[in-house]
Amino acid sequence: MGLLDKLRGELVDIVEWVDDGAHTLVWRFPRYQNEIKNGAQLVVRPGQKAIFVDRGKIADVFEPGQHTLATANLPVLSTLQGWKYGFDSPFKAEVYFVSTRQVTDLKWGTPQPIMLRDADFGPIRLRAFGTYALRAADPKALLVGLVGTDQDFEADEVGELLRSMIANSFAQLVGESKIAALDLAASFRSLSEQLRKRVQEQIDDEYGLELPQLLIVNVSLPPEVEKALDTRSSMGVIGDLQRFQQFQMGQAMLAGAQNPGGLGAAGAGIGLGMAVAQQMGQAMAGSGGAPPPPPGPSYYVAVNGQTTGPFPLAQLASAIQAGQVQVGTLVYGGGVTAWTPAGQVPALAPHFAAPPPPPPPPPPGK
Repeated sequence: MGLLDKLRGELVDIVEWVDDGAHTLVWRFPRYQNEIKNGAQLVVRPGQKAIFVDRGKIADVFEPGQHTLATANLPVLSTLQGWKYGFDSPFKAEVYFVSTRQVTDLKWGTPQPIMLRDADFGPIRLRAFGTYALRAADPKALLVGLVGTDQDFEADEVGELLRSMIANSFAQLVGESKIAALDLAASFRSLSEQLRKRVQEQIDDEYGLELPQLLIVNVSLPPEVEKALDTRSSMGVIGDLQRFQQFQMGQAMLAGAQNPGGLGAAGAGIGLGMAVAQQMGQAMAGSGGAPPPPPGPSYYVAVNGQTTGPFPLAQLASAIQAGQVQVGTLVYGGGVTAWTPAGQVPALAPHFAAPPPPPPPPPPGK
């Protein structure tokens, strides 16, 4: 290779950026020590802008298209380098390509819960997250404010700053709006646009960036509040809570009657049966039916070391016949001043029938 060929090889005759990074905002053309050839071709693809920088000063900016680099196309650079009558020799300059496309798959969220005063719940903590899109609107401001001398500049490098701005603006916006937490979802669209405008005001002039889109995807409450809301929603789905409780009580009584040996089931069955009787009596009295019978003696029943009741004598007698109350089950009340086995209480003893005979032995040979 001759000296002339070597010199030609060190000259740059095509300046371009084939963008293969979805998050790259700024990329510096790797000129190194090579000089740009007079008359070289500058290729700026759609979604790009090219900026020439000479010794730290921004010179000329090129829009998408193919440009021949000559004095006429580089007026600012020609002035900075002192070319009064044009130039015929190669020149040195840094070329930065800025992507003006939208970066759309960016996410934001509140790193810590936001303390707010809510009309329904009082002081509560809220978390929020969403997505946003980013675009370089002013390449010069971006280059001066953020990029500096970086070889390339990614959207992630400014992501932490933007997420902090969004979270801070969201807390202010929700606090000022006075919207109840349960009504926030209905206002996501308007709140998202207000939030976008607030953040845009902070970054457009200083950093040359634009937020074409910012969305609030979800606002969540603390787990304990969400659990309480789930319970409240379940009650709403049930509808008539009184009828539902009566149904549950009846089911529990049936289960207790089918398991005579279980004291736990006995206590539950007795208690629920008593509640059903009271509900039915109140319903009859309220509907103009016969009034409930006058109250009689009541007894407490010890079940698994706990006191249940009180239960009227008639209810306790039904439980005895169903096998839910045994001879040795401890009861108290109805004139009994100490915990006493039910079989020794005069008012209850007649309700205990003679124990049934044991089952017959199996047939011979089996």
